[in-house]
Amino acid sequence: MNNVNIGGVPEHFNLAWYLTLKNGEYKDENINLRWHDYYGGTGAMCKGLRNGDIDIAVILTEGIIKDIIAGNPSKIVQTFVETPLIWGVHVAHDSKYKTNQDIRGTKAAISRYGSGSHLMAYINAENNSWDLDKDLDFEVIKNLDGAVKGLSNGDADYFLWEKYTTKPIVDDGVFRRISDCPSPWPCFVIAVREDFIKNHNEDLTTILNIINNTTVDFKDIPSIDRMIANRYEQQLEDVQDWLAITEWSQELIDKPTVMNVQKKLKTLDIIPKIVDYQFLTHTL
Repeated sequence: MNNVNIGGVPEHFNLAWYLTLKNGEYKDENINLRWHDYYGGTGAMCKGLRNGDIDIAVILTEGIIKDIIAGNPSKIVQTFVETPLIWGVHVAHDSKYKTNQDIRGTKAAISRYGSGSHLMAYINAENNSWDLDKDLDFEVIKNLDGAVKGLSNGDADYFLWEKYTTKPIVDDGVFRRISDCPSPWPCFVIAVREDFIKNHNEDLTTILNIINNTTVDFKDIPSIDRMIANRYEQQLEDVQDWLAITEWSQELIDKPTVMNVQKKLKTLDIIPKIVDYQFLTHTL
């Protein structure tokens, strides 16, 4: 049996992986697929791909594009979630800040440099016409637990994270969400180390076929909303709202989308150059 390591955030977007693993669908194809939760998000997964800790990552589009350009030996092989990620802009519940304009020039909590929370802080700043050189400051907090601690004790002032993941923290009166910041592109892609693509192409194709067979009908799974609510400790109505606006994909991300992401990142000085579509992607 071939061992394959995959990483992703422990969030509702990735429930399809849990279901296919629970059903033993990969083992039926002689693949021992081992899932690794990455609480540190995109930056931690980029490091995992670079180090060879994982072969595959379900990862934020903008984060992996930035890291491949920076030397990560991986390629995007598919879009996983087609719709944008809705990032919530959060402050501590008792914070004096009420709007995006209030947090201009204050300190953003980020999981790590190069992470989604870091990159989207730039997007949020640009959306609100801030000075990107003067109005952004960062505090590395590693993960969501670190953000709770950092905002509560004043180490940082605001934090961007997927709004439905943080909704229970908002409901508990720890965070307060002051606005939303949708990503301007499909949010999650599947990235794979180049050496794995080269040496295990058949296994990779099998893995993608299995997960795609689940995501294509994901919303039709009986009581899927209740399953998500129970597993991720979310309110049923929040899960239903999220399902209504979320679409999965079974296709490779297209060239116009990749170029749009790069243009945005280049404008924000997050990447040094724009590269060819083929440098970032691989067609199976």
